[in-house]
Amino acid sequence: MNHIKIAFFDIDGTLVNPLTKKVSEKTIETLQKLKSKGVILCIATGRTAMAVPKFEGIEFDAYLTFNGSYCFTNEKVIHSTPFSDSDVKIILQNAEKINRPVSVATADRLAANGIDQDLRDYYELAELTLEVADDFEDSLKEEVFQIMLGCREHEHAGLVEGTENAKVAISWDRAVDIIPANSGKGSGIQKILEYFNITKEESLAFGDGQNDIEMFEAVGHGIAMGNAAEKLKKVADTICKTCAEDGIYHYCLDNALI
Repeated sequence: MNHIKIAFFDIDGTLVNPLTKKVSEKTIETLQKLKSKGVILCIATGRTAMAVPKFEGIEFDAYLTFNGSYCFTNEKVIHSTPFSDSDVKIILQNAEKINRPVSVATADRLAANGIDQDLRDYYELAELTLEVADDFEDSLKEEVFQIMLGCREHEHAGLVEGTENAKVAISWDRAVDIIPANSGKGSGIQKILEYFNITKEESLAFGDGQNDIEMFEAVGHGIAMGNAAEKLKKVADTICKTCAEDGIYHYCLDNALI
């Protein structure tokens, strides 16, 4: 695997242990060694751009956020795909039909129009505090890249009913991210590969959620964490150890990447 030039990493459940809320020393060591060998490191997450954590001892080269709707390096924006105003309006109406508050995400803020336990817990997974925005209507005047809300699987289709360009991205069983249909981790990765002039075969990715399925389809090697969703494991090229067991470190060591 000495041909690998870029590696994509989901955050929660992949880099960050969901129980300790921390990234292990072995994982940081792995990232540092990959970078020292010239491998480009990229975050690939459903989180907002401002909710991407800083990891002491390592700096990433590129960031795929909002499940691919907003991708950037430390110098420039690579790819930006916001919703249309009409689709935002329809999604909010669909959410209201099932009595669910939503949180909309712009490039620089999150704004919620209400609180329920599922949405609150979804925020806490990313170590964020959910608060109702007094100026929620003003946030809708900005470009919206993602809409988050609590729901169950049988409600997914109804949330995007009537929209022209929206789909559901799933990383947790009690909430969803709704993103533009022409977005997603797969399309975001394609834009990043084009930017760095790297082929699919020269890339790999680590992930654990259903929203990583598109990511695995877009890279040459998709590695599912041992704690990954079963649907992701079925499409993965390889399954490594769990996040808690330093799966990324052991995979990279066993495959001579570090």
